Amino acid sequence: MDSAQYAELFLTESREHVTAINHSLLELERGEGGAEPVGAIFRSVHTIKGMSATMGYGPVASLSHELETILDRVRRGDRSIDGGLMDLLFRSADVLESAIEAAVAGHADIDVGPVVAALQAEGGTPGGSGTPPRGGTGIGGAAPRRAAADPVGWTAPVPPGAGLLVRVRLSPDTSLKGVRAFLVVQAARALGDVVACAPPLEQLQQDQFDFDFAIRLSTEKSAADVIAALGSAGDVTEVRVGDDADGSVTMMDALEPDAGGATPTAGGTAVRQARSVRIDLRRLDNLMNLIGELVITRGRLSQLSATLNDPALAETVAQTTRLVADLQDEIMTSRMVPVWQVFDRFPRLVRDAARSVGKSVDLVIEGKEVELDRSMLDEVGDPIVHLLRNAVDHGIEAPEVRRELGKPEQGRLTLSALRDRSAVAIRVTDDGRGIDRDRVLQRAINDGLIDPGKTELSDDELLRLISRAGFSTAETVTDLSGRGVGIDAVYNRVRSLGGSVDIRTAPGQGTTVTLRLPLTLAIVRSLLARIGDETYAIPMTHVSETVELQPAIVRSLKGAEVLLLRDEVLPILRLRRLVGFDGPPKRGIEQVVVVELAARRAALVVDELIGQQEIVVKQFDGVRDGLALFGGATILGDGAPALIIDVSSLL
Repeated sequence: MDSAQYAELFLTESREHVTAINHSLLELERGEGGAEPVGAIFRSVHTIKGMSATMGYGPVASLSHELETILDRVRRGDRSIDGGLMDLLFRSADVLESAIEAAVAGHADIDVGPVVAALQAEGGTPGGSGTPPRGGTGIGGAAPRRAAADPVGWTAPVPPGAGLLVRVRLSPDTSLKGVRAFLVVQAARALGDVVACAPPLEQLQQDQFDFDFAIRLSTEKSAADVIAALGSAGDVTEVRVGDDADGSVTMMDALEPDAGGATPTAGGTAVRQARSVRIDLRRLDNLMNLIGELVITRGRLSQLSATLNDPALAETVAQTTRLVADLQDEIMTSRMVPVWQVFDRFPRLVRDAARSVGKSVDLVIEGKEVELDRSMLDEVGDPIVHLLRNAVDHGIEAPEVRRELGKPEQGRLTLSALRDRSAVAIRVTDDGRGIDRDRVLQRAINDGLIDPGKTELSDDELLRLISRAGFSTAETVTDLSGRGVGIDAVYNRVRSLGGSVDIRTAPGQGTTVTLRLPLTLAIVRSLLARIGDETYAIPMTHVSETVELQPAIVRSLKGAEVLLLRDEVLPILRLRRLVGFDGPPKRGIEQVVVVELAARRAALVVDELIGQQEIVVKQFDGVRDGLALFGGATILGDGAPALIIDVSSLL
């Protein structure tokens, strides 16, 4: 069997299992969940072992087997959990992850020998046989027997023992059927205890079965629940539950709607079979690019239709516009994923970072179900890593210092995500010492960055200083920080994504860093404004309102123009001056766009407003020594280009 074509599937599912292993290891270290974390780790390792053996990835299978062996001893109570074993288990998880990545990449030089030897030494089995343990898995063991009432066409024998008989048939077109069988068994384990399997699990690993197999499942779930869960594992064409062939419940029985449209179960509740498919992210990127071009073409078509004054054409264009909008919404929705897909790797990172500097830190994650565009989520991972590591190293004090200050010895670090209008705000908050403004001020004066006569820094000034390349107040360089690349990397990456960074800090209370990000990088609704003969786009995310610039509402404050808007005083920013246009506007009364970012607002003055439009964002490389005012470009419906204003550069 050529397994290379299934490497991506193996990699995706193995990564999910490694993430689950790390989460369970953290629970085990904290003493949470009783014996369940050990069982969860064992199941994930066992699944990786089976899949890697099927794929022919020897180092992964070997390491998984030794890890499974020692976990089995822990489950049986033959080995207690201590600090040394926890360190070894964490180390094993790291090496397992590296081995998986290397195997899929085709690198055979990954050396798992040292950690395998360490596991064997801990387990008391140096030079182990390499044969997977049969005891403790809850599967296999006794020789299977064939039931007299086997349905016609089913080749797998009935496994002995008590429990619900579940028979599963895979599609004849299933490739890598051993992997699929393991996924079905894993889905069954989530419902209860798998007490027996036929053929034995080892044969399933090696694809030594036809396209059906059977298990005994001890569960409190209904037959329909079992069918729905196992049927959603993929490539499953039939599931039968029950020992009596004539009276068993099949997938069709469980999923066929009744007269009222509901799907019956044993308990009378509705069940729907989950249906999903894995799609390469590159395909979604291509779809997004195509819909972007379609949006541009739609704008051009609408403009042409307006000039021809043909009712039939106008109606057709309107219908096309609605269909394109619906298609755009569906494609954008398909790219949205919950932030936990990235956040789930941070508890392990914080744990390792805290241990490296001798601190105790509790990471709390909030808003894990908030959704963000997949490409945006991938890009924001590194900035969050920088913020978490800086908080652990610089923000949270050492246990003895916190004790003297009357704080709990364990620091608290919160990572949260929440929707903020048409954007997502990601916050990293610590309860540590806060940023030392005096120290930052002194370093900035010494480096010649600010006036020596300045005596204090606002939050905005503080951010501008610490986000400068190479700026750091650390006296020594550690594994975590001190090289002056943390906030600088965060600031530049978030700005490049069309987002903004905000910092709030208080001495002795901690620091909060907020990253505000657009939901997607591709298509945004914008307000079009004109300066002279040029058009600029302002993302509606940052537009609060628009007003005419009347002389009665303009004042001067400390030599600067300000706008009086109701009870608020706003600084005036003239876009004509920012982009280098000379002279006054030629078209009557100027317009004001009130832009806002976090708690900051300003009045952006333009020559005239054209209207709102959905634009396709095209990234471009900035010109050397050019303005940092623009965050991208777009093509308008008439084919003319327009630059997109980066509001975060104004405020």
